[in-house]
Amino acid sequence: MAEKPVEQYYTPPPKLGKWEGFRTFMWNSETSQFLGRTGSSWAKILLFYVIFYATLCGFFFAMLAVFYQTIDPKIPKWQLDKSLIGNNPGLGFRPMPSEENVESTLIWYKSSSEKDYKYWTNELDKFLEVYKDPDHSDKRKPCNYTSGPEEGKVCEVNIADFSNCSSIHNYNYHRSAPCIFLKLNKIYNWVPEYYTDVKDLPSNMPVHLQRHIGNLKSNGSKEIETVWVSCEGENPADVENIGPIQYFPSRGYPGYYFPFANNEGYLSPLVAVWFENPATGVLINIECKAWAKNIFHDRAERRGSVHFELMID
Repeated sequence: MAEKPVEQYYTPPPKLGKWEGFRTFMWNSETSQFLGRTGSSWAKILLFYVIFYATLCGFFFAMLAVFYQTIDPKIPKWQLDKSLIGNNPGLGFRPMPSEENVESTLIWYKSSSEKDYKYWTNELDKFLEVYKDPDHSDKRKPCNYTSGPEEGKVCEVNIADFSNCSSIHNYNYHRSAPCIFLKLNKIYNWVPEYYTDVKDLPSNMPVHLQRHIGNLKSNGSKEIETVWVSCEGENPADVENIGPIQYFPSRGYPGYYFPFANNEGYLSPLVAVWFENPATGVLINIECKAWAKNIFHDRAERRGSVHFELMID
């Protein structure tokens, strides 16, 4: 007669309370498990992740090394029209409103309140600090239209040339005649094409600037090799309220500052625009443009020009 198979019954584990269950999970003395794993299990999983992340880091740094072999820290790989910023520089202005109004382009202050206008003059002081930096003074030298920078040198920007637009005079903010500094955006290896022939001057260029260029041309002056700057009121009311304007140290950016080659100590040239007697108590919309044959203006894309508002109480 065949023997009856031995029947086995599943015995459920004893029910444990919350604290006992947690304590058993932390350390089970019967199975020598810590957090549900034995020592050998923990060793295996730890070894796996060490090898996995070491391989991942090694692959990342290998790719990073290959990437750095393809670029030069000084010279961008993609330049001019092949780059993201293109070959059409824009203009920037200083001082800028506070970070709380990062989208604003309004310069608004009360000239009779030192606390009010000091914000703007302090912002200009901060902006011009780099132009006073003596660390690269050995790399900078005075330049002119007949003598450009030497090999390995750059042209200096002397803030003493800004005349009334200086910190000593509070940039004339306290006199309701503020100075606004304009800076042409740097584009590596960009060379301006100058208006050397009055016949090429665009019809929308301000008449006073056309006359200035015409006078330089008739006198055979090398100063004609300049990226010119003009500022005007945008609307008829703005034109009436903007008042007379002066530019320091000249009406544009001299050609000897170009091209930008990322040389040590290089400083972008500046034009200080002095609004001598703007109307007070009204908002004045102002547009400034840079002029060269290869600078095209697009207000929406902020190319070749900059817009800001001025309001003095």
